[in-house]
Amino acid sequence: MTQQVPPLLAVRGVTKSFPGVRALHNMHLELRRGEVLALVGENGAGKSTLMKLLSGLYVPDHGSFDLDGKPFVSNGPKHAQELGISIIHQEFNLMPDLTVAQNIFIGREPRRFGLLSEHALNRKAQDLFDRMRLQLNPRESVGRLTVAKQQMVEIAKALSHDSKVIIMDEPTAALNDAEVATLHDLIRGFISLETGVIYISHRMDELKLISQRITVIRDGEYVDTVGTAETSMKEVISLMVGREVSGEQRPTAATAGARTDVVLSVEGLATKALLRDVGFDLHRGEILGFAGLMGAGRTEVARALVGADRATFGNLRVRGADVDIPNPAVAAKLGIGYLSEDRKHLGLMLERDVKENIMLSSLTENSAGGFIKEGALRRTAEEFSKKLRIKTPSVHQLARNLSGGNQQKIVIAKWLVKDCDILIFDEPTRGIDVGAKEEIYKLLDELAAGGKAIIMISSELPEVLRMSHRIAVMSEGRITGFLNNAEATQENIMELATRRISAIPGAVTA
Repeated sequence: MTQQVPPLLAVRGVTKSFPGVRALHNMHLELRRGEVLALVGENGAGKSTLMKLLSGLYVPDHGSFDLDGKPFVSNGPKHAQELGISIIHQEFNLMPDLTVAQNIFIGREPRRFGLLSEHALNRKAQDLFDRMRLQLNPRESVGRLTVAKQQMVEIAKALSHDSKVIIMDEPTAALNDAEVATLHDLIRGFISLETGVIYISHRMDELKLISQRITVIRDGEYVDTVGTAETSMKEVISLMVGREVSGEQRPTAATAGARTDVVLSVEGLATKALLRDVGFDLHRGEILGFAGLMGAGRTEVARALVGADRATFGNLRVRGADVDIPNPAVAAKLGIGYLSEDRKHLGLMLERDVKENIMLSSLTENSAGGFIKEGALRRTAEEFSKKLRIKTPSVHQLARNLSGGNQQKIVIAKWLVKDCDILIFDEPTRGIDVGAKEEIYKLLDELAAGGKAIIMISSELPEVLRMSHRIAVMSEGRITGFLNNAEATQENIMELATRRISAIPGAVTA
């Protein structure tokens, strides 16, 4: 009789509770050898808690973990790595003042005669990047990298360890389609009979491409494990949320009628670093999508518009009046709200409560005689918390204790309270689960229908296609073309996004 081979990693009956909250109950999971196992669930379902238990940051109340058929208890991230478990958390664990190479090999630096060798360190990092086909500079400071490149550094750091199990928590949230394909190739190269990957993602289309099985959890409990090839994503989503989500069948906002009232006009916008001759009009009630590959300049346009990056040239008109926007405070006074892709550092005060975060942009309007109207702040915060369905025990809960989707809703609420009529959303659903995405999509539709003018930057082409009335496509710091709803396809977007424009004398405007 053939002896059954034990799974590479097994989670059996794991339970974890915090004061007033049961995060996991009787959780089960099995990762087979040579497998990519997708782990899915809405924000707050317990995925992050399970990862922290595996890394030793938390201790389970009940249950056990097996690795290679042997029980283990992780005493912390370093011990987990020694056991052969590497975890890439959704929130980066990088030191911004150190270089890329120093971040990857910290504590494992090559030395010569007892002294650290920067040359050997950078060469070691470059060899790793060459194998991974990553465009990273070992000597560059991590703090100067975009969010997408910081994610690549995290992935490189995890793959630099001799790991049996790699757990990836939203590894592609900041990556475009080409970069996702590169990552998937890296994962396939890592997989062997002695290794496996747990892949956490809210991008349903990715699961079909990379995973063999999908484990679904809901409200802290195991729901089911299904074969990826035999299961539709609609069925997976239904298991996740306990209800059907309309998804692509929902009528798109792009079917709305034409808009003619221009509220923002941009001509010849340029920055020292990247942007050249960017021009476009934004209409009242319109969602203008911005698409392009990483480094194309989409986020740079947003930052230049609100004065976070200083423009070297360009003319801006807001509601027909010429304006100069030297900083984000002036942009806010002009009714322009910017929701950064990096909500943790640029959109939220994590150690402050929900109320303070929501009301941050409108303290002046809620003050009198130098005193803040505390009661008015609380009532307004409760109103918008209810309106956006922010899941929190109260508006006095700290922002850091909420899930990623609910943190994003707080940032949106902040600018809705300010009543900005021009809203710039940079990766609005990054790190947000399917159910919460539907709520964000519905909210964007409602805002546009109510007359708000919206710029939406997204690395997810299906999201751009689904939500935009028009799409501006960028490459190498310029707009290479505009697509209306009838013209917009993934193929047309990618053709414009990969177009070399160094020989083009001027930008395309519309």
